[in-house]
Amino acid sequence: MAEAKPPSRREQILAAAAELFARHGFHGVGIDDIGSAVGISGPALYRHFRSKDAMLGEMLTAISEVLLAGGQNRVARADPLAELVRFHVDFALDNPALITVQERNLGNLTDPDRRKVRALQRRYVELWVEVIRAAVPGLSEPSARAAAHAVFGLINSTPHSRHLDRDQMADLLTRMALAALTDVPGSPGTALSESVPDE
Repeated sequence: MAEAKPPSRREQILAAAAELFARHGFHGVGIDDIGSAVGISGPALYRHFRSKDAMLGEMLTAISEVLLAGGQNRVARADPLAELVRFHVDFALDNPALITVQERNLGNLTDPDRRKVRALQRRYVELWVEVIRAAVPGLSEPSARAAAHAVFGLINSTPHSRHLDRDQMADLLTRMALAALTDVPGSPGTALSESVPDE
C-alpha cells in the first residue's frame, strides 16, 4: 500500500487558515496569525497566496469541487441516496473547520469567487434533488430541493456536537437523514401531506 503523500506547504497553509477562520472568523484572523500557525512569517505567505481573500476563495472553491466530484461518484452506485448521505456525513465529520468556514464566509468572497462557488454548490444541490426524487416517487422538485437543504443543515451542524464519538455520530446522522428524506412532507403516502391544507 502506497504511503499517503504529505501535504504541500500550500495545503498546510489552507488547513491552518481554515482552523483559524472557523475559530476566530475571517476578519478576526491576520496574515501573521496564519503564518505563525505553519511556522513561517506572515509576509512569506504571499509567496503562496496573493492575499487572504485569495486564500478563502481557493479554500471554498476546493470544498465545493470535492463535494461535487464526490457526489457525482456516489450517484452512480447501487443505493445512491444512502451513498450520498454517507458521503456528506463523512465529509462534515472529517472536515469540521471547512464546514464552518463554508457556512459563515460565503459573503466574504470576492465577486468572481462567490459566483464560482455558488455555481458549484448549485450543481451539488441538483444532484441531491435528482436522487431524492428518484427515491421518493411523486415528490415535487421544490420539495426535494427544500429537503436537501434541510438535510445539509442537519449534517453540517456536526462541528458543534461532541456528544458521541465519530462513528456513532456518523451512524446517527446517516439514519436520521435517510429517515427524513424518505418520509418528506408532501410525498405520496405521508400522513402530513394529507393533513396540510392547500394555500
